[in-house]
Amino acid sequence: MKKATLLLSALLISFNFLAHEGMWIPSLLKALEGDMQSKGLKLSAEDIYSINKSSLKDAIVHFGGGCTAEVVSEKGLILTNHHCGYSQINQHSTIENNYLKNGFWAMSSSEELRNPGLTATFIVRIENVTALVNADLSEGLDSEEASRLRADAIKKITNKAIEGTQYNAVVKPFYYGNEYYMIVSKTYKDVRLVGAPPSALGKFGGDTDNWVWPRHTCDFSVFRIYADKENNPSAISDDNVPYSPSHHLPVSLEGIKKDDFTMVFGFPGYTQQYLTSYAVKDYMEVINPSRIKMRELSLSVIDVAMASSEKTFIQYASKQSRISNAYKKWIGQNLGLNEKAALAKKRAQEAKYLKTVPRDGEYKNLLQNMKNLQVRLTKYEQANSLHRELWYYGPEIIRFSESFSKLIEENSTEKNAEKLKRATAFFNKYNSDIDAAILSKLLPVYFEMLDDDLEPEIKNIIASKYNNDFSEYAECVFKKSHFSSLEKVEKLLSYSPKKFKKKLESDPAYLLSKSILSKYEKDVKPVFYANYFLMQDEMKKYVQAQMKYFPKRTFWADANSTLRLTYGKVEGSSPRDGMNYDWFTTLDGIIAKKQYW
Repeated sequence: MKKATLLLSALLISFNFLAHEGMWIPSLLKALEGDMQSKGLKLSAEDIYSINKSSLKDAIVHFGGGCTAEVVSEKGLILTNHHCGYSQINQHSTIENNYLKNGFWAMSSSEELRNPGLTATFIVRIENVTALVNADLSEGLDSEEASRLRADAIKKITNKAIEGTQYNAVVKPFYYGNEYYMIVSKTYKDVRLVGAPPSALGKFGGDTDNWVWPRHTCDFSVFRIYADKENNPSAISDDNVPYSPSHHLPVSLEGIKKDDFTMVFGFPGYTQQYLTSYAVKDYMEVINPSRIKMRELSLSVIDVAMASSEKTFIQYASKQSRISNAYKKWIGQNLGLNEKAALAKKRAQEAKYLKTVPRDGEYKNLLQNMKNLQVRLTKYEQANSLHRELWYYGPEIIRFSESFSKLIEENSTEKNAEKLKRATAFFNKYNSDIDAAILSKLLPVYFEMLDDDLEPEIKNIIASKYNNDFSEYAECVFKKSHFSSLEKVEKLLSYSPKKFKKKLESDPAYLLSKSILSKYEKDVKPVFYANYFLMQDEMKKYVQAQMKYFPKRTFWADANSTLRLTYGKVEGSSPRDGMNYDWFTTLDGIIAKKQYW
């Protein structure tokens, strides 16, 4: 491998850069090789992505299914972001050993900390399988039958790809289903924490530094992948040894300078660049504001509580980080969309589309149909989003109580013991007073933002019995529920199956959870996904039409958590009128920021 300076995405915190637009599928880099080399790349496309020899892709890790990490040693050492390793650091933290606050460094392999459930995935190959996925499709098929045939084809393709191997395979749609790629991967299940800076460094700047420039945070953590003695994936075991990679990244300490070539190679989440102006408008005015409001209310409770004690800080640090990350992103999204006049630009593109694409034929009335469909979709997307915010990021007692419903049918000593074990872990990271305060703040906003016909029945009970006093209702729920403390859960699990069922089905937290979930499952989820998939079919045609009638335009596939590459040069930026950013920051910026952070 040619010697090169590769910027690690985990360390991409000390400069700003202007990338060549696009998040490119690495198996297609040959087409971009000349442009990349003209900007300073010293590698070939084959050096970056190859299925025949070791290449840079073999050092890029999908960390925990949602982040990127990089292998930087012959013994499986990997770097990722501090916020990506945050939940693991939090998991191992106690008041006696507060690794979040003080940092952690393993002085030997025996001190490296195990993390059940944490994975590290490598890409084996990426393959365009569009023709195979669509092989059994014919003219005149309705979308439901076409989807079934594609699903059958995908199952056959992936089964064949991994037969006799330890690999996994998934086929994902690109360009809204105009193309399909199969990603074959290999996942390691023993990933251990090696080191992390104290939060004063790793989370320096807090939300001030999140998603924005300039950043001064030391946003990194260190892990190591372990494998069996044949270097294959293995469950966590004392017999495992450090993973031996086929390639690892050399780390340069020489620094960078303006106009250096740079690239980022990793697993970006999701983008939606091809949305219509109608969808963008609804995200800006309906979806994002409601999500922001819900999380803002949760954070108003959690942030104050975390500042009150070290124990509470440890209990809620990971939860707070998970909630605040998207919260800050959505605020930035709306800010950027407004400042960049995104709606005006979208509408200009659509006007050009209407002038260029024939009004008759396969794309007839496409944009108007999408506009009409968006009205129906937004109502249910809003309801779906609010449910997600309440159920997964709101008061934990709602989802926790519902998880006991399976015990009505499966009540046994063994099941109860397992449930008690999980409950013990749950309450180690839980404070009922905090949860009650979140419930009282979120429920009224949740009901207010839902359309009347999508509100769960529990709202009427709160109105009639508690006169819409959500604080009183929350206080009652936590006072009477069996799920507000470990002691109450232990008592509930000690009952006979008959009494357990009776107590569970009259529990106020359980009744709340069932009311919310049943309404969602019956009236929101099916209609949302029906309209969502209809819109996906329309988006497929919309992107297809643009590719056909605007051949000179560059099209790259939206990010979808698959391996991508983007590149450019080290530069500053001018994000808004009167503002210019350098490509570097200095110690002066850190000192200035510390004065108010």
